[in-house]
Amino acid sequence: MTMQYDVLSAHLNVSGQMVVGRNRLKGLISMGTATAGTINFWDTTTAPVSATYGRSGNTVTVTRVAHGLSTGEAVGLTFGLDVSTRAATNGNYLVTVLTADTYTVTDINSGTVTAGTAATQGTRWLSSYDTNTASDVVTVLIPGEGILARNGIYAQLANQTGLTIFYG
Repeated sequence: MTMQYDVLSAHLNVSGQMVVGRNRLKGLISMGTATAGTINFWDTTTAPVSATYGRSGNTVTVTRVAHGLSTGEAVGLTFGLDVSTRAATNGNYLVTVLTADTYTVTDINSGTVTAGTAATQGTRWLSSYDTNTASDVVTVLIPGEGILARNGIYAQLANQTGLTIFYG
């Protein structure tokens, strides 16, 4: 394997589009705050949207007004924490539509989460990273060729003062 010489970088201080087009996420450097935070990466050219969810066993029920999805369609999801239990598993799922505003997905893990807990819905989820409460700089090198984004890389930041990604 030869060394890749065309690695580029992008920087944000708030959530936003980092790069458009087919690229591979190679690594990141983030700076957190005194509050624990999260970075979610999406393969999209549009911002992901908020939703809510609840979980019973392996079934996760997502509510998003006028979600516009069809049964069997793939969607990326990230899940907020319920104060009494752990969150559902971030990832890409095939949906089963219940109504114009609700659908279900099957989580590989099991648990119970109160309905109404925050979630985010996007075209395709790439990866998530949690940061601690010490305002530390976090460096992540992604092995191999990196994580493939077909459409672009969108970063959703919570309690981050800055994010630089490396891609190519």
